Amino acid sequence: MSDGPVLPLDVTAIMRLLPHRYPFLLIDRVIEFSGESCRAIKNVTINEPFFVGHFPGHPVMPGVLILEAMAQTAAVHACLKLGKQAGEQAFYLVSMDKARFRKPVVPGDQLVLTTSLLRGRGRIWKFRGEVHVAGQLVSEAEFMATLPSALSQESTADTTESDI
Repeated sequence: MSDGPVLPLDVTAIMRLLPHRYPFLLIDRVIEFSGESCRAIKNVTINEPFFVGHFPGHPVMPGVLILEAMAQTAAVHACLKLGKQAGEQAFYLVSMDKARFRKPVVPGDQLVLTTSLLRGRGRIWKFRGEVHVAGQLVSEAEFMATLPSALSQESTADTTESDI
């Protein structure tokens, strides 16, 4: 029996864990996982569809997509920690706090996305995320997400009407 995932995870392995697909799959590789933290990479190219309009002549990756890449890293983090696949079920962001953007992300940048698990039990998990480019912090946030029922540690018998 293996002690953990065989790293790195390529995009094909990531797609087995998450329901996201092009153009909204925003992580290319998972390079580290320890249970309490996970590190992934996103290579930003001029071919990204959002650069057509954000901004013509001065392409900048939208901050919300940087946060989405961070959330997808956290979703993979949860899958690896629990040893399960989300399949077609989605993770949903519940809150995003303390989000900061320090420097624009442009074509040619490689995002190094790191999530740290702050709280992980039940259906709601809390993470801290950081994004670095060339060793420099470009974005950070704390956020909570719901785990899909395929990953949840709670049984459906534990769900009450007030939870719905």
